[in-house]
Amino acid sequence: MPTWLEAGLWGLLGGGALVIGALIAWFTPVPPKVVASVMAFGSGVLISAVAFDLMEEAARTGGLAATALGFLGGAVVYLAANLTLARRGARHRKRSGNQQPSEDEQAGSGAAIAIGALLDGVPESVVLGLGLIGGGSVSLSVLAAVFISNVPEGLSSAAGMKRSGRSARYVFGVWGGIAAASGLAALLGYVLLGDASPQLEAVITAVAAGAILTMIADTMIPEAFENTHAWTGLITTVGFLTAFAISLA
Repeated sequence: MPTWLEAGLWGLLGGGALVIGALIAWFTPVPPKVVASVMAFGSGVLISAVAFDLMEEAARTGGLAATALGFLGGAVVYLAANLTLARRGARHRKRSGNQQPSEDEQAGSGAAIAIGALLDGVPESVVLGLGLIGGGSVSLSVLAAVFISNVPEGLSSAAGMKRSGRSARYVFGVWGGIAAASGLAALLGYVLLGDASPQLEAVITAVAAGAILTMIADTMIPEAFENTHAWTGLITTVGFLTAFAISLA
């Protein structure tokens, strides 16, 4: 199998977890506390991947200065994009309750939510493609983190979409499209950056890490804390430990 195709398939697999979560939410009434607990677990998994896979690898290959610059840059870029989308109705795109606005309540919010979901998923997928450059292999710990965290993301957001009155065509169109875009992002990450220097790879990895960590704090932790409160920290810690154990395997 061509490596570029392999990269795309790994990205598609990670993004496909969003569709799995959306299917669960659409056809099964999941209690809010369960949604929040799984979201907290997924947050811990992603935080571990950012710390022990992305940032560690970036600092090792590109040095601390380049890594720090990329990390902060990714956070700032994500924040700016997220603030823009929030003003258009996508602030609560990962919330499972009644926080998401309907199209009647805020025109254009559906498109903003879809773009926001794409914004959340692309950095993770690019990193999967980068892992295959130079004859490398996809990081199983990063792949596991992306997959495990995407299930509650899709579950929570789809539940909120359903509550706000959005149709099944919209919900599964969004998540199916994001899954396909995740595969494309991983493929492009491999193809476009195949000749990049180690320093540039490190910066891009750090950019993705900064964006992911900002996304966790802005969109995942609020949903987790909404219903789990005192348990949020413990559940997040278990998720972190799970991903850390996978990275050592």
